[in-house]
Amino acid sequence: MRVIDLPTRAYGERLAGFGLPPEEVAFLVEMFASMPDGRNAYLSDGVRQVLGREPRDFAAYAAKAAAAGACAVG
Repeated sequence: MRVIDLPTRAYGERLAGFGLPPEEVAFLVEMFASMPDGRNAYLSDGVRQVLGREPRDFAAYAAKAAAAGACAVG
């Protein structure tokens, strides 16, 4: 698997090239542009309500999963 950093403008151009309506392209570009800056990062109490345990952030989950081999390729 290869991951590339695609600038939001190029992302929007690709979406438009697939025929998405301009208003959907604008929404998706804005949404994905706001993710890396952390303004949407927070832990809610939904995990506690549903599973009865404290929530943990995604970085902690990913580190534990990777250490257990969840991302192993091959």
